[in-house]
Amino acid sequence: MFNKNNSDNSSNFWISYADLMAGLLFVFILLIGAIISKSIILKSNLHEKEDKLMQISQTLEIKEKNLESLKLSLASTKNEIEEKKKLISSKDKNLQETQKTLKLRKEEIDKLNKMLLAANTQQDLLNNKIILVQNLLTDTKKEKESFKKQLKDYKGKVIVLSNQISDVNKTVKDKDKELLKLLNALDEKETKYDSLIAKLQSQKAKIKSLTGIKLKVVAALKEELGDKVAIDKNSGSLRVSSNILFDKGSAQLKEGAKIELKKVFEEYIGALVTNPKIKPHLDKIIIEGHTDSDGGYLYNLDLSQRRAFAVMNYLLSLDFAKEHHIKPLMIASGRAFLDAIKVDGVEDKDASRRIEIKFRLKNEDAMHEIEKVLDAE
Repeated sequence: MFNKNNSDNSSNFWISYADLMAGLLFVFILLIGAIISKSIILKSNLHEKEDKLMQISQTLEIKEKNLESLKLSLASTKNEIEEKKKLISSKDKNLQETQKTLKLRKEEIDKLNKMLLAANTQQDLLNNKIILVQNLLTDTKKEKESFKKQLKDYKGKVIVLSNQISDVNKTVKDKDKELLKLLNALDEKETKYDSLIAKLQSQKAKIKSLTGIKLKVVAALKEELGDKVAIDKNSGSLRVSSNILFDKGSAQLKEGAKIELKKVFEEYIGALVTNPKIKPHLDKIIIEGHTDSDGGYLYNLDLSQRRAFAVMNYLLSLDFAKEHHIKPLMIASGRAFLDAIKVDGVEDKDASRRIEIKFRLKNEDAMHEIEKVLDAE
């Protein structure tokens, strides 16, 4: 009988043990499934961010190519202008040489005219002498005939030179017209070039003013808050120590911390959503959880994420958040110890354990990339 009872007890023990192990295995499978699901979600988010970065990079590459082609076009236009200037200079030299030639030919014509005038005078004298001593001056008549022949030759040369002068004058006029056209074209190209440079400078100034929006928003936020709430002077973010809000290792908000958190939130977020200098540029309000480096990364990531969600859930439950329709603006994320605060290269663990409330502006990533490109130039 005792053997039977011992056998039953042993069977019950092993059945219970098997049930316990099956339960533990089921719990272990659930944990593995949760970790895999979390990993898949994180990978999906990383792929989305990588796609966005690729799109921004492609956009910047296209703009850089456009700027390069524009610079090449401007360089080509400048080279054309220089070539035309050289051509004009060469034509000026040719004109000067032509004018010198004309001057020399004109001097020759003047000499010929003087000679012709002298010949005519001499001819008149000879005619008078021929009438007086026609029979006595046979040799003089021969000389007269010879001289007439020379005179005829000179007259032919004068006509030829006159025709050449007319042709040269016509050529000079044509070249003057061509030179005037080239000068007008050159002035037009220089005007277009100056206009293009002015336009590029204006566009660069506009982009610079856009990239300065973050600084203007932070300045307006500081002016609005004054000494009521301390914010980061560069990013404009608000930091609250996790030691005030949570117990160690917990993501449950302390009741005593809720009043102070409500007051700080309403002052900070109120300035963001009501100030006319800030509201038009506001895109998102981000609640970030941060931890120190104690413990594993996944543990701290989960803790920081849960703390960020806890703060966001509490803030969204406030009447202030509902009145100003803040829910569509708010997002929460955990950063673990990725953004730990260091002093002289050493982690400040108390300061690293914190909740940050920050804001993101519309097109902030694109403006940041444009600003880096302009600074690089």
